[in-house]
Amino acid sequence: MDFPCPGESPTSAPSTTADATGPAAPPTDHYAENHGFRVPIPLHGQSRCDGLAAAKRIESALEPLRKRRDFKVESTRSTLTGLGYPARTVEVYQNGPTGIDFLVDASRMCLEGTMDRVSTQADAFAGYPDHTGCDVPSGGH
Repeated sequence: MDFPCPGESPTSAPSTTADATGPAAPPTDHYAENHGFRVPIPLHGQSRCDGLAAAKRIESALEPLRKRRDFKVESTRSTLTGLGYPARTVEVYQNGPTGIDFLVDASRMCLEGTMDRVSTQADAFAGYPDHTGCDVPSGGH
């Protein structure tokens, strides 16, 4: 079981028992089976704590933009690079007039998220199976 990270209660830390032993049964859905390479790999242990902290840091940095309704790609990119992420590792996309999607390849982890009128959300993960980089792999098996 993953240990609780700072700010988490012991009961909110996810259990990794299923991950450690593998799925209880093979997928019965061929779509899920054939597209498993597109499912992000979760972070565990200290890496999970580092990812949660990085995601919270990004959310806190972007929240002032959201509050003032600054949904510009340039503003978001500038904020993320201001956190120390190199510009070449930061991808920012406009998602309608009041939405932003972003992806940061932070070398030890991937950080992705959204910002819109309602919320700012960021998540961390360890990449994808059979794929380098943080972008969602295309193609199939």
